[in-house]
Amino acid sequence: MKTNAHFQDADTFYEQLIDAHAGLDRTQSEQLNARLILLLANQIGDTRVLAECIAAARLSPVAAD
Repeated sequence: MKTNAHFQDADTFYEQLIDAHAGLDRTQSEQLNARLILLLANQIGDTRVLAECIAAARLSPVAAD
C-alpha cells in the first residue's frame, strides 16, 4: 500500500471530486462515493492491498457530523 502522495495532480483530482458532488443531496453523494470506491478498488484489484487500505482508513480520525 502506498502511503506517500502518489498523485500526478492532486489539486485537479480534488476539484473533480468536489465538482462531481455539486448539486447532489447527501444520499446521492454517498451513492456516488460508494460507486467511486468500487471503481477505484477494481483498478487496484489486489485484495491484500485493499484490505490494508481499509484497515488504514479505519485508523484515521472520523469527523463528527
